[in-house]
Amino acid sequence: MQTTELDPSLSAALQKAGADGLILVIANKNYSSWSMRPWVAMTAFGIPFKEHKILLRQADTANQIGRYSASGRVPILLVSDRPIWDSLAICEYLAEQFPDLGMWPQDSMARATARSICAEMHAGFASLRSAMPMDIRAHKPGQGRTAGAQADIARVIEIWESCLSEFGHHQFLFGAFSIADAYFAPVVMRFRSYGVSLAPALQAYAERVQAHPAVARWIREALAETEVLPD
Repeated sequence: MQTTELDPSLSAALQKAGADGLILVIANKNYSSWSMRPWVAMTAFGIPFKEHKILLRQADTANQIGRYSASGRVPILLVSDRPIWDSLAICEYLAEQFPDLGMWPQDSMARATARSICAEMHAGFASLRSAMPMDIRAHKPGQGRTAGAQADIARVIEIWESCLSEFGHHQFLFGAFSIADAYFAPVVMRFRSYGVSLAPALQAYAERVQAHPAVARWIREALAETEVLPD
């Protein structure tokens, strides 16, 4: 397991949350977009946790995941050995436990919009996921452009343009980095790998996301992995 550096200011909050340590169970950083979301959120907001990685498509992958959750999927956040096994539920739990960190936007309408786009990403965009799976090490410009994927790309662009113009002040989606940006970080990775062209303002946003220390660290560690999964 890998441990992030402990921020002393969060010790009391962790104890209040009933957690003598948080463990985030993830899969390969190169491929697991679902794992990336809570990992980036926790790292970005300085929430200390231990990382436990389970490699995908190994003979014992299902058994390894089953030790932590009956869902059979990652990510899983272990809180005093109790599992939270959904990426959005993990982020919501953390936002509740650490309200002073501002993981969601402070403004109520911005916060509702941020939750809406995260829920939409969580439940939708099946064509984009299928045709353009996350592969950070890959360089596949032009591939995966099915009609469904193109429609999903157009919807992502619409979301980004709307949020940046109304709430983001042309920084992150809601001004300061939030769960919403962590949630769309895997899409930024897909657009990079598959060479999706963006308008200058949206390309600048994508580059800001990639340059964020938490995202940049995930990318570095994904590039350092050696496992290769079949297409």
